[in-house]
Formats: sequence, C-alpha cells, structure tokens
Amino acid sequence: MLLKRKIIKSAAALLSVGFIVLFGTAGYYSSQLPSAVTVETGRALELAEFPELCCTSSCDRAVPVSGTYSGTEQVTLSLFGIIPVKNVEVRHAEAPVFAVGGRPFGIKLLMEGVMVTGLGDVEDKNGKYSCPAEKAGIRTGDVIRLANGEALTSNDRLQQLISASEGRTVELSVEREGRVFSVGLQPVLSRRSSEWKGGMWVRDSIAGIGTMSFFDPKTGHFVGLGHPICDSDTGGIVPVHSGEAVPVEITDIRRGAQGVPGELRGSFSDGESFGVLDRNKTSGIYGVLSTEALSGLSADCKEFPMAYSQEIKTGPAEIYSTISGTYPEKYTAEIEKVDYSSGSTRNMVIRITDKRLLEAAGGIVQGMSGSPIVQDGKLAGAITHVLVSDPSRGYGIFAENMAESLE
Repeated sequence: MLLKRKIIKSAAALLSVGFIVLFGTAGYYSSQLPSAVTVETGRALELAEFPELCCTSSCDRAVPVSGTYSGTEQVTLSLFGIIPVKNVEVRHAEAPVFAVGGRPFGIKLLMEGVMVTGLGDVEDKNGKYSCPAEKAGIRTGDVIRLANGEALTSNDRLQQLISASEGRTVELSVEREGRVFSVGLQPVLSRRSSEWKGGMWVRDSIAGIGTMSFFDPKTGHFVGLGHPICDSDTGGIVPVHSGEAVPVEITDIRRGAQGVPGELRGSFSDGESFGVLDRNKTSGIYGVLSTEALSGLSADCKEFPMAYSQEIKTGPAEIYSTISGTYPEKYTAEIEKVDYSSGSTRNMVIRITDKRLLEAAGGIVQGMSGSPIVQDGKLAGAITHVLVSDPSRGYGIFAENMAESLE
C-alpha cells in the first residue's frame, strides 16, 4: 500500500513537471509569434520556424499550421494541437514582386526645418555669458520648424531672422519627439562678432552613401538602407523636406575587424539624380525613381516575389551588394536567427559565408546597409547593421516591414 502511494505521488509530480514545462514552452512560443500574419492568396499558412504548431480555426477544427484559409480570420495556434499558444489574425493578399537593388546610391537630404545639434554660451557686451536657446527651453535634437511664422529650410535663414531681430524675441515652433510647441528666443548681442546670436548650432542638410534594397518595377517606388538616417550628433531621425538620390561609384573599402567596423568609400558620380527622396522612416529611406532610371534599372535587376515574414527560416540565403564600382554581386550567407515578433529593424541575424566578401571586406561593413537578402527564390529582407564584435555577422529587416511604407 505504501509503495502504491509513493508511485502515485511520483507520477503526480512527474505530470506536474510535465505540465509546467509544456505551459512554459507555450509561453515562449507566444512571445516569439506575431499577432497578425499575411499569407499569399491561395497559399497555405506556414510558420517556417515552428512546424510543431497547429491551428484551430473559427469552426474549432484542429489542423496543421499548413492549413489553408480564405479571407481574413482569427486562428488559435497550439502546441501539438493540445496547448493553446496564441490567437493570430490571418490575412490574405497577393505577394508583390520587387526588383532587387544592391546598388550604392548617394543620399542628399534637405531637412524639414533645422535640427539643433548643440548649444553654446554667448558673451554679451558686459562680458557675461549666457545661452539664449537654453533659456528658451530648446534642447539638442530639437527640430525648429518655424521662425516668426516662416517655414525654415536653411541655417542661413534662421540666422538672418535672428540678426534682424535687433534683440527682439523670435518666436520659434519646435518639434521634440513628435510634440510641437512654441518658445520665445531672446537673442544676445555677441561681444566678439557684434551680431545677434541664439546660442545654438543647427543643421539643415545631410549627405551620405547607402544601398538600394528593392523597387517596384511598375511604379518606381524604392527603399534603401533598411534603417532611418539619423543625425550624427544627436542620434535623432532626420526629418525630410526634400532630397535626391544620385549615382555613386565605390572606389575603396576599409576592411572590418573585431571591434573596428569597416566602411565602403565612394564618390558621387557626375550626372543627374536618378530619383527623389521623400520619406525617412524607421524601416529605411524611401523615394521614387525617375523614368529614365526606372527603365535602366528594370533591364538590369532581377525580380523576386516578396517572402512574408513567417516564410523566412534559418538556413542558407544570398545577399546582393556592391563593394567595388557601381554594379552588385551575389554573395552567400546564412540566416542564423529569425524573430517573428519583432517590428524593429532587427528581425534576423545573418552571417556572411562567402569567402570573397570575407576576404575583401571582413564581412558586413558600413555602407552595405540595405543590401537585399534572398532566400528560396524570394526577397526576404535587407541587411541593416553589422555586429562590431564580429563583422561577419549582422542584423536584417524583413522585406515585408519595408514594403508596408513603399507607397
């Protein structure tokens, strides 16, 4: 009898541990899964990294994750069809087809307003130091949109308005972290220059080199970088008033090493811009190709259907990138990790395996951001960052996340 009780207790303990493990595992899956997925019309719902999950449809039918649905509906994902994991909305749409880029392009942006990159004291005629901008409540990283009701597009114009104030208050409209407010700037007459000063440094434009990720061959809308363009001094996302994409030739490469990121070096080529840049978002820099550029690129670039995020899995992949001249080459890579739940620019961890790229660049270098990633004949995403501790590895963003803002 005593033995029987011990067996029962042991079995109960084992069952309890088993349920704890199962429900703990279910919690892990829940944290790794998105709340909504899009599936190509007429295709099965597939979670490439989680084949062990099953779906329960609205009619309470337990089916494999590869079950096919129509329209939009709510499904419950469960572990082995037993332990509910997460409710997910399934949408259906035609997978768009994009032309991959991999080509470098020059970025010239004129900001919407001027960005404050630093504050400094001004010495007045009495030898007293003060910072008018700081007194007005302005901080580094703020974007000044208006001055006395006038829209600002240049540093010079702001200084002209401050100089012309003769010490009178200049009314400024300021944006900070999405919030717009007004402040009054009281200029100080500089003892050194005899000019009215606001006590701040501002920037109205920015230039650099990036890689085009992909474009729509029908409309000419394109996206590059896979991450936003940020001000080097403040780290803030640069607001775009207008911009242009210009031809670039890669002339040199600084090889990356552990702890020291490499860099593509190039120069803006002669010739007209091949497109306008109109939006700077967390998922990349967006624009529209000119008619001539669209025709030329469409003839040279390969087209791939876009992979929806849940189709992407760990395993072999390819990237298209330019490390010399103006034309991209294809290199082998490995997707090491996929994060379905992340809406950021770090949805994947990717490792370069191509010996040519490793020998020439050490792996991923600055300037390669935006290089498209292709897996199983579909456009999976683009490289966004390099791991400084290991330049052979870096992060990537899903093409689906970039395509959401393409038009």
